[in-house]
Amino acid sequence: MRDQLEAFFSYLELERGLSASTLENYRRDLRFFQSFLDKHRIGSWPEVESRHVRDFLRSLKESGQNPSTLGRRLAAIRGFFRFLEADRLIDKNPTAFIETPTTWNRLPQTFRVEEIERLLGAVEAKGLGLRDAAMLELLYGTGLRVSELVNLDMASMHVDAGFLLCLGKGRKERIVPIGKAAVSALKRYLDQERPELVKRKAPAAALFVNRGGTRLTRQRVFQLFRRYLALARIDKRVGPHALRHTFATHLLEHGADLRTVQELLGHANISTTQRYTHVDRARLKAVHQQFHPRP
Repeated sequence: MRDQLEAFFSYLELERGLSASTLENYRRDLRFFQSFLDKHRIGSWPEVESRHVRDFLRSLKESGQNPSTLGRRLAAIRGFFRFLEADRLIDKNPTAFIETPTTWNRLPQTFRVEEIERLLGAVEAKGLGLRDAAMLELLYGTGLRVSELVNLDMASMHVDAGFLLCLGKGRKERIVPIGKAAVSALKRYLDQERPELVKRKAPAAALFVNRGGTRLTRQRVFQLFRRYLALARIDKRVGPHALRHTFATHLLEHGADLRTVQELLGHANISTTQRYTHVDRARLKAVHQQFHPRP
């Protein structure tokens, strides 16, 4: 069973071009499923039946896992069995008639413009603060994912021209414009702080580096973001991905068309971008209820 899993992971990495973090999610979910099958003495993939998949999902639900987690794990299992079916390693797909667990269509959390100003104002404009200010300005000003941000190289940056080259999901490259505020913050970081961070190292490729001159990690960006949320006294339980949501929402609120926002975010499917129109409609409804004499 392990050999077929490894073949699937190689397919995802080499043919589908999935990112390391997405690939790790597949590994974790499918190995969790395999452990469940081992406990029930299922020794090969052709032995797996629909009832085994349903029992697995039921056990997850009973353990308190939320519908979105169940849906993600089912998607990984479904994709794996489709792979086995395509290679004729199984006669029938046990997930064919299993419905995806119902999930709440929760709106992504965003920041108000005033909160963005407070967040950016919480960063002290000296030392490593120059790096952190550049990161936050770039996340809000471009809508980059955190994984895309930390993977930026110096060669990706065309600051004077006002754009960068980003390698997104599926290793697809896209051109992303950089606004004036982000350009200004980036230039201060590149001129004043980054040279100090990398001066004792061989030439570093990474744009954002730590005190040791090596590439900053996603985990560190999350830590820094939460620190600045606390300093700005913004009481929201969100990660830096909320800046990407805010970027898209603010563009749509100010008249940007959906196709342009889709391209800027690097969404393969416009339906993914459309959820931000729900945010805008929710805001309009709230304004109507607040100010209309007969809400």
